[in-house]
Amino acid sequence: MTITEKENLLRLVSGQEPAWVPRKGMIPYADVDPEHHSPPSKGAFPALFPPKPTDNGGRVDMFGVEYEATDSTGGLALPMPNKFILDDITKWRDVIKVPSLEGIDWEAVAKKAVEHIDRRDTCVDMGTHVGYFQHLMNFMGFTEGLCALQEEPEEVMALYDYLADFYDTIALNLIDYIKPDFFGITDDTATARSPFISVEMYKDIVKPYHARLGKIAQDRGIPVEMHNCGRCEDVIDDWIEFGVKIWNPAQIMNDLVGIKKKYGNSLILTGCWDSQGPPGWPGTEEEVVRQAVRDCIDTYAPGGGFCFWASLYGSKENEAQARKHAFWITDEYNKYGRTFYQKQG
Repeated sequence: MTITEKENLLRLVSGQEPAWVPRKGMIPYADVDPEHHSPPSKGAFPALFPPKPTDNGGRVDMFGVEYEATDSTGGLALPMPNKFILDDITKWRDVIKVPSLEGIDWEAVAKKAVEHIDRRDTCVDMGTHVGYFQHLMNFMGFTEGLCALQEEPEEVMALYDYLADFYDTIALNLIDYIKPDFFGITDDTATARSPFISVEMYKDIVKPYHARLGKIAQDRGIPVEMHNCGRCEDVIDDWIEFGVKIWNPAQIMNDLVGIKKKYGNSLILTGCWDSQGPPGWPGTEEEVVRQAVRDCIDTYAPGGGFCFWASLYGSKENEAQARKHAFWITDEYNKYGRTFYQKQG
């Protein structure tokens, strides 16, 4: 019986062993897959208040934070250094203003958010924003933002309450129209070495707002997908309390082998790819890249609970080499990952 990419991913999330290793994207060249597989899931992010472009190629968000894209982030945008909009957390009420939600045609917004997704073959992963911790850092920068968390936690939580009322309203008005297969929560709370904040601070200040979003999904029986980069394994148990079933990008500075052993198929590890080492460098030799694909799958795919997600970062100056690298990853995944469970018997 032939199943779709969507059905295979849903099988994985239900705790079963999939027919093949599912694969998420993050390769910047869509034409490097000669087999043209449909993605198992795509994001649905309602474009209620889209950012405005700047003259230098960046963008400004609805709060007034200016962003720029860099090679070091693979073209992803980060706030402009030294142009933060908030320098005193006690003054946030004067600076941070959410737009009005009056008069919005929620059904039309939901329809537009999913119009790029073929729901027959692809799951819908709904998201609302970049995260509460991340918002604070975007507003204040890491120096002032981390000081605010330590020195004025009540003011930070007052700001988060204000933001949560706004984002929860959006989620509640859209989720029953979008009917997502997964509900995404995003927040990058960790560096490659350790979390930015203590586990206690996460539990006390940030987790309650993640849990508010998670409850919206839990009330509808929708699995939660958590995006958190860096070494953040210390709070996985907290995530699971508010419905997290999938974690991306599950980076290798975490004890991924131990995590897979502890949680089994109840937590899907998406990623597990060494993007910071040679396998993620566009100039690495072909066989090193292909072997890294096989090693990643061999380590994390047995029994299920794993979704492959390889990424490339760095300058796009050598476009031809980066495209070759992307093809090697994709081709080896097609040859090895899509037959992995058949070979396992």
